[in-house]
Amino acid sequence: MFRAILTSTLVLLLTIPFGAHARELSPLVSTDWLAEQRGGENLVILDIRNAIDGGNRDTFEQGHIPGAVYSSYTGDGWRQKEGDVPGKLPPVEDLERLIGSLGIDNESDVVIVPAGVGSTDFGSAARVYWTFRVLGHDDVAILNGGHRAWVEAGNEVETGWNAPATAAFEADFRPELIADTDEVQQAREAGVQLVDNRPAKQYQGEEKHPAARAAGTIPGSLNLQQGQLVEDGTAFVVDREKLQALMDQAGVSDDGRTITFCNTGHWAAIGWFTLSELTGLEDVAMYDGSMTEWSQDENRPLQTASSGLGAVYNWLFD
Repeated sequence: MFRAILTSTLVLLLTIPFGAHARELSPLVSTDWLAEQRGGENLVILDIRNAIDGGNRDTFEQGHIPGAVYSSYTGDGWRQKEGDVPGKLPPVEDLERLIGSLGIDNESDVVIVPAGVGSTDFGSAARVYWTFRVLGHDDVAILNGGHRAWVEAGNEVETGWNAPATAAFEADFRPELIADTDEVQQAREAGVQLVDNRPAKQYQGEEKHPAARAAGTIPGSLNLQQGQLVEDGTAFVVDREKLQALMDQAGVSDDGRTITFCNTGHWAAIGWFTLSELTGLEDVAMYDGSMTEWSQDENRPLQTASSGLGAVYNWLFD
């Protein structure tokens, strides 16, 4: 019975178009598109290379897309630690100042440029993208393939530093895009779709993040692995057919609210981006505290392969 319901759901998902939001920018833009649009009056190209991909300000100054401004994803305050939980969303006022300091105002079209070296690198861009959307700014996109794709396409690169003029950015906070621990607890009890975007070994409780108190996942969650959502060794999102197949395999439904999570809300941003922005799921939030926060309280339940998750996992994927 469940398999029949799942099959019907997957057929329905195949009919859902990409890019369901009414927006000026597509969530993903190509290097060809950016080459044509570069220099536009309101366009800000935001290079976020950082410690995750081996980049920094020096790397930026050695070569970047002409006109781009720079902000380190890991070093400039896009995330913050709260107690023992890393990676939480900073106060809105702090983010407004950070974004304004990059010359971005409410009229700007923002294209985020990751390094282009892997899925975790794409996660940096997806997390910054999600942050803009949480702040109510919809005219934002990610350069598919990142900086490396730009270079490999033979496009112009400039060196040196671009100092942006400070702009005024005012947020219009969207709480519906972020889930806290209380909501996740209530969602779990209510049967809301929870999607764990970590690797299978972490999902099954065989491995854990160093900041997590214990291994395991939130009981009842599905596993849509972030590493499979981006082509190996690149920052290119998989094509629609492959993305749909991965969703089908994980059992992800388009019915009702979905909450993505991982360890710190980094990989989960890829899950949120693909489900919300590329497949058209209309009610997707991200739990930025994720397993490092969930696992802090030993009274919150954890599920592992040894506690029954393995049987469910094997039934789905065998």
